[in-house]
Amino acid sequence: MEKKILLTGATGMIGSKLVKELVKQGALVRILTTNPDKAAVIFKNEYTKEIFNWANYDDPAILYKLLEDTDAVVNLAGANVAGKRWSEDYKKVIYDSRVDNTKLIVDALGYCENTPECLINASGVGYYGFSGDGILKEDSPPGNDFLARVCRDWENEALKAAESGIRVVNIRTGIVLDKNEGAIKEMIAPLKFKIGVYQGNGKQWFSWIHLDDIVQMYIFAIQNTKISGALNGCSPHPVSNRKFIETMAGIMDVKLILPVPEFMLKIAVGEFAKNLCTGQRVEPEVALKEDFGFKFPELKPALENILKS
Repeated sequence: MEKKILLTGATGMIGSKLVKELVKQGALVRILTTNPDKAAVIFKNEYTKEIFNWANYDDPAILYKLLEDTDAVVNLAGANVAGKRWSEDYKKVIYDSRVDNTKLIVDALGYCENTPECLINASGVGYYGFSGDGILKEDSPPGNDFLARVCRDWENEALKAAESGIRVVNIRTGIVLDKNEGAIKEMIAPLKFKIGVYQGNGKQWFSWIHLDDIVQMYIFAIQNTKISGALNGCSPHPVSNRKFIETMAGIMDVKLILPVPEFMLKIAVGEFAKNLCTGQRVEPEVALKEDFGFKFPELKPALENILKS
């Protein structure tokens, strides 16, 4: 892939693996980050990369100079949704770190004479809100809860780049499976003590995707010019939260599986407990239609790959 790609959110779970894969495929990756020192450590072995401090590019009239000589922009920037208890202040951090940063990029693109081919923007399946058992595809409407509003405004900000003739893709990512970060790391802890724990009644849908597959989906979105708008970044086979835990427990030879009631989760994580105890049954219709090849479409092989690696 002989492309120049500017990427934000490079030090996160998806970003760090995506940078390494893009470099491996021959791309020059420009990393725009708030933590250049951390990025330098993570990517010390990636030679076709450049690191830029976001503090020096917080004005669109300056940032556009990085964007003009770029083939694609991948925007993964955003505070960890589960990083802290949801106070009003932290909810503002979650919102601003996504919407305001995307606005900065889109405003900078408006200054460009030579615009990138595409803007590949992160989003989440939380876009669909609390949707019960209904199957959700890319044309399904947004929800009304906090995360749904964040995703909706985030996506709408990114879509404004289309006014500059740029192809925009919003990847609505499910729960990413990786051993070292994210949901799996939290779920493994009680399993090590031979206890499996599911959330609420365990019936809520769990739309998941292996880290390898979501990384390849970003690359797929960069390269496939037929894709624009929403793209569901999840496996074609979602499961219930309880089924997910039972599958993990089976792989780790754990027999005891218990629920954690929503009221207890609310004590621990606040408003976010409602999101943990509801879910979205998401289908990656666009990816399947465009023949995206999932390496791990089924849950058990995906978990075996992660847990036994």
